[in-house]
Amino acid sequence: MTEDDTIYLDYAATTPLDPAVLEAMLPFLETDFGNPSSIYRLGQDAKAGVERARGAIARVLGCHPSEIVFTSGATESNNLALAGVMWSARFRKPDGPAPHLIVSAIEHHAVLHPAEMLERQGFSVTVAPVDALGIVDPTTIEAAIRPETALISVMLANNEVGAIQPVEQISAIAREHGVLMHTDAVQAAGARSIDIQELGVDLLSLSAHKFSGPKGIGLLYVRKGTAIEWMQLGGGQESGRRGGTENVPYIAGFGTAIQRAEANREAYALQVGKLRDRLWEGIQREIPDVRLNGPDDFTRRLPNNLNVSFPGVQGETMLLALDMMGVAASAGSACTTGNSEPSHVLLAMGQSEERARSSIRFSLGRMTTEADIDEVIDIIAETVDRVRRVGGSH
Repeated sequence: MTEDDTIYLDYAATTPLDPAVLEAMLPFLETDFGNPSSIYRLGQDAKAGVERARGAIARVLGCHPSEIVFTSGATESNNLALAGVMWSARFRKPDGPAPHLIVSAIEHHAVLHPAEMLERQGFSVTVAPVDALGIVDPTTIEAAIRPETALISVMLANNEVGAIQPVEQISAIAREHGVLMHTDAVQAAGARSIDIQELGVDLLSLSAHKFSGPKGIGLLYVRKGTAIEWMQLGGGQESGRRGGTENVPYIAGFGTAIQRAEANREAYALQVGKLRDRLWEGIQREIPDVRLNGPDDFTRRLPNNLNVSFPGVQGETMLLALDMMGVAASAGSACTTGNSEPSHVLLAMGQSEERARSSIRFSLGRMTTEADIDEVIDIIAETVDRVRRVGGSH
């Protein structure tokens, strides 16, 4: 079997580059290669490309172009949002109580690890629990707020179980208490609205490679007037907010990718939602003793996400067996693959380590077909049966 034969069901990890995105990038890799900080025409042409992309992205987000800061990806954006806001709060009141941060227990490690670092640096951190479906209760967040709370960070949709979070309600609560609100919107982009005014957030992180853009480019939206310490110093780029020569071709690709994702969003959600439902129905029909992880009300989860536990089957064993059969899936976050620890998301939802270790995430995309799904159902059924028989669990 060749790589071309692979049925790819790990779109939550990354997506193939849209040919139209590559086309938008190529001029800045070839002829328009100038440094955007240079004043001559070649540099100014590159700068114009950056600003065109910034304007296009701002239209999708419903914000002002000046509120967008380009980064190397969502990990940098999340780090900047948390550390930048918390250190700004510390510097404003150096003699006051340690500024307080609230995050949810199911955040990506690109939020949880910076939160842990901030705690080691003397800040106060609350990790808010979630329910059994992986959803944060806004009243839990409100109960955790203190006078010194500086920032709340809750993702828009979870990357492992697809649970959509009540960010709008949490943002309203944050505003009432004078607390800044950040959301990691990486997984939701392309499937859900990421309109800033609807969400009501002060900061938002995105990464282009989750919606057919290039890897290595992201952004942090920062609402005008938000108090934040900029972290990457050394140049005047991004209006003095992030030093370093801009990644012009990737920024151009980002602009095209997000416009195309937004234009196709409703059709895409409908397409992958139907295929996801077909996959789940087939798995239940063909395989005994399977369990859904995350919301069973599919309106409360991302349309392309299906996370299933196969009791008696180790997730990593299953993934290797599926790979040999030409199916690419995931045990959870792509960033923790190879880590022997069970999913922190599933554990936070109250699941046992055994169930967490037997879970597989299937995430669909725009190139997934009905034929793919029907073939995958058969392959999964055969693989689970074989692994269970070898393991002696059935």
